[in-house]
Amino acid sequence: MDFTFNSSIFMRFLWLICLLVSLSGFAQESKVFDDLTIKSTLLKKDKKFALYLPPGYETSQRAYPVLYLLHGGGDDQTAWLQSGNMQAIVDKEIREGRISPVIVVMPDAEMTFYMNNVAGKYQYEDYFMKELIPFIEKTYRCRTEKRFRAVAGLSMGGFGSLLYAIHHPDLFGSCAALSSGVRTDQQIKEMPHQEYLRRYRSTMGELKEGENRITDFWNQNSILYLVQKMPEAQKKAVRFYLDCGDDDLLLYRGNSELHDLMRDVNIPHEYRVRNGGHTWEYWRTGLPDALNFINQSFQ
Repeated sequence: MDFTFNSSIFMRFLWLICLLVSLSGFAQESKVFDDLTIKSTLLKKDKKFALYLPPGYETSQRAYPVLYLLHGGGDDQTAWLQSGNMQAIVDKEIREGRISPVIVVMPDAEMTFYMNNVAGKYQYEDYFMKELIPFIEKTYRCRTEKRFRAVAGLSMGGFGSLLYAIHHPDLFGSCAALSSGVRTDQQIKEMPHQEYLRRYRSTMGELKEGENRITDFWNQNSILYLVQKMPEAQKKAVRFYLDCGDDDLLLYRGNSELHDLMRDVNIPHEYRVRNGGHTWEYWRTGLPDALNFINQSFQ
């Protein structure tokens, strides 16, 4: 047999290999969309959401776990992409094998604290559970078992993630709350009136100065109250992760009290206090560990 080396054929072969590798790498890139919409019957409007599809989504046939990643007060569905750099962070965690590929949904919640309205006029929580989740699971290839569905968020979104995990333990396997907007009843009572309205008007209505803020409706949505009253059978239903900076003057008190209360009533959870405040730097650096915690439920 003639094994004469043919440089022309070899170079063409090498070029083909490089092309295939290049195309493969291109196909494996993640994709993000920051202005998608869903028509909500409950809210009577189109609602926006952002979406992260992991590397390989478009070339595979598999279904993926889903993380609902919630923004803070004053932001919208683009915040985790624009300020949180989540695409690069999630890409890196997947690429280096620390988490499995995951779909990430980032809904716009306005300034609702992810709650239903006290007067029944704007039922955001109902929209999330009855319209958004079913829409995502119908439109994208999602694992629909509870343990493959997670919720996480920062500040107002941290509050929302805890609220949803406690209100709907049948839907979520894990919850990671970063600098969650948990406040004690005393903090709610002492909050300046205009600040209270700015934060809670959308859900609590136009309370007048001096009116009682700690109502039955508030308790139905108060994380500290719900944890204190949690039935024994529910305490291990969801895996909880709390993370709040030691310089977070806004929320360290509520988060530390939540940790103490969860420990006292025997709710398993992870609690982290790192150096930092109520900043995007803190949340960006905290996201990898939160993702790793959530990923443990996916295994």
